[in-house]
Amino acid sequence: MPKGSEELTNARKEEIINACASLYETMGFKEITIRDIGAKTSFTRTSIYNYFQTKEEIFLALLHREHEAWITDLEEIARLNPSLSAEDFADKLAHTLEKRGCMLKLMSMNLYDMEGNSRIENLVAFKKAYANALRAISDCLEKFFPSMKERDIQEFLYAFFPFLFGVYPYTSHTDKQKQAMEIAHINYVCYSVHDIIKSFVTRLLQAFLP
Repeated sequence: MPKGSEELTNARKEEIINACASLYETMGFKEITIRDIGAKTSFTRTSIYNYFQTKEEIFLALLHREHEAWITDLEEIARLNPSLSAEDFADKLAHTLEKRGCMLKLMSMNLYDMEGNSRIENLVAFKKAYANALRAISDCLEKFFPSMKERDIQEFLYAFFPFLFGVYPYTSHTDKQKQAMEIAHINYVCYSVHDIIKSFVTRLLQAFLP
C-alpha cells in the first residue's frame, strides 16, 4: 500500500471509482448503491464516506477520469500528426470516443443527477476537465484547419459537444427498446459510435472550410 497519506487517499479514491465503473458495466445508475460499491473494495463500506459523500460524487469522479483519458488522446492527435484532412481528423476523433463508452453513457443518462448531488468543489473540478476537453478540440482545429476563424471553432464546439450527449442513445439499444421499435414499426439503422461521430464531424468541418 502507498506510504503517504495523500497517496493512500488517491489510491482508495481510485479503488472506489474502479468499483463503480465495474458495476456500471452491468447495472443501472439508479440500481447501484454505496453498499454495492463498498462490497467491491478492500475496505469497509463506511470508509467510502471519508472520500465521497454521495454515490453521485463517485460517478462524477468517474466521468472526470473519463474526460482526462479522452483529453490525453486528443492531445496525442495534435502532437503526432503534422496535418490531417477533415475526414482523417474525423476518423481519429471518432476513434478516441469509441473507447469512451462509459463517458458517453454517463453524459447522456446521468449528468444532471451527478451534478445536482455533488459538492461544489467536486463539480468545479469536473467542469475544469470539461473545459480542458473543449480546449483540446480547439487546439486540434487550430492546427489542422488554420483557415477556421475563432467564430468557426466556437460554432463547431457548440454543435459538436451537444451532439455527444445524444450519441449513446443512438448507438446502444436494449433488447426491450429494440422490441418496442419493432412493434411500433420503426425502421432504425444501428450505427456504431465511430461511424456516427465520423460522419457528423466530417460534415461539420466541410461546412466551415472554404
